[in-house]
Amino acid sequence: MRKTFLFMDTVVNKVDAKGRVSLPADYRMIAKDANSEIVCYRSLTSPCIEGCLEDLLEKLAAEMENSLDFFSETQDDLTNLVFGDAKRYPFDSTGRIMLAEKLLKHAQITDRAVFVGKGRKFQIWNPENWVKEEERIRAQALKCRPSIRQGEESK
Repeated sequence: MRKTFLFMDTVVNKVDAKGRVSLPADYRMIAKDANSEIVCYRSLTSPCIEGCLEDLLEKLAAEMENSLDFFSETQDDLTNLVFGDAKRYPFDSTGRIMLAEKLLKHAQITDRAVFVGKGRKFQIWNPENWVKEEERIRAQALKCRPSIRQGEESK
């Protein structure tokens, strides 16, 4: 049975002048246990950085190939935005990764970064922008009261 790896928690870490930031210890352990590197790219929908293990991008690639016309503009656009932007980020002996300037600029990250667990992926935000986003998300959740149906396995 394959182990599931979930990114959880919200952690603030310092970013040095070279763009190096420490991955949260739990995130490093997930990458080590999964025998995978962390992959990051600019979010398509928010001013943040998306991160995940490489196998999630492999799954996304397969989904795109199976659900989109291989020669369609939509497929070209999505693959360019995700895979053309994605990069493997190995961490050094102290657990730091050096984020590309284009990622830092997109997320408006300077001296601090907030890592936000999202299950099989995570996001990296500018702390002030994350506070605003979290307030928006919580207000929306209170308004809409989302629900999740339990499958047969969960009952």
